[in-house]
Amino acid sequence: MNSTIRGFLLTGFAAAAALAVIPSALGRGSHGTKAPSSSSDSSSDSSAETPLPTGPDALRQIVQDRCVLNWQQHQDSSPCERVFLADPKAGGSGYAVLADRKGGAHYLLVPTQTMNGTDGGELLDPDLPNYFAEAWHSRDLITQFVGHEVPRSAIGLAVNTAHTRTQNQFHIHIDCLRRDVVESLRASAERMTDTWSPIDIAGSTYQGMRIATEGLDGSNPFELLAGLKPDVRHHMGDYTLVAAGMQFKSGPGFILLTATGPTGELLMDSSCSVAGGGG
Repeated sequence: MNSTIRGFLLTGFAAAAALAVIPSALGRGSHGTKAPSSSSDSSSDSSAETPLPTGPDALRQIVQDRCVLNWQQHQDSSPCERVFLADPKAGGSGYAVLADRKGGAHYLLVPTQTMNGTDGGELLDPDLPNYFAEAWHSRDLITQFVGHEVPRSAIGLAVNTAHTRTQNQFHIHIDCLRRDVVESLRASAERMTDTWSPIDIAGSTYQGMRIATEGLDGSNPFELLAGLKPDVRHHMGDYTLVAAGMQFKSGPGFILLTATGPTGELLMDSSCSVAGGGG
């Protein structure tokens, strides 16, 4: 639940990221990545020197007032890692991915339109992009940070409960999972089904279910959460939601976790030690 992003800690691999092709379930649109730093690039220099916003609206302000505008005007997504706009002329038509200010292999997917968290109910709108699917597509940033391929079972996506978040703008955490969390998930993986059931994860009880697909493009975790119990749809903000990558015996998939107690971000480890990260 971090309120701002770290500045240009990751510029060492920004040039490689700028050449990457970003897969997206949103279809054709305008993709942008952070441009390589250059002393001759005055627009990037001025962006780097301007202090980033702080406070509960920082994520929205950074994405809308910095990343989107910089991409539209200079084809440079800085200070975000990347920007996707379904309509290049409409700043609120996509999402941005930015590095968490605390560092490590921790990134945030943030819609470019103003959105509340899960308590707002708007995430059940069928016309919205599948933000969880887009967050999973962005996991290559973790691989770039760690310096080698990171297995899907080491990566998780998390949305925190309304009462534990510090930002007003909706966002999804993209990060590595803690080692003990990975071990708990592996131990329970083959018992999971496509219906919600209790699962113990590192000493805490969650409701869990199995998604037996390689990506999340065909599944909406928010709709699945809304089906947990009849009244959940009206109290979504009380629940955390985590999609953990998994390699089942039958093939790739995910374990979806939810609870009203411990929030999902606590299951993450930005050092990515489970995959040999730098610590």
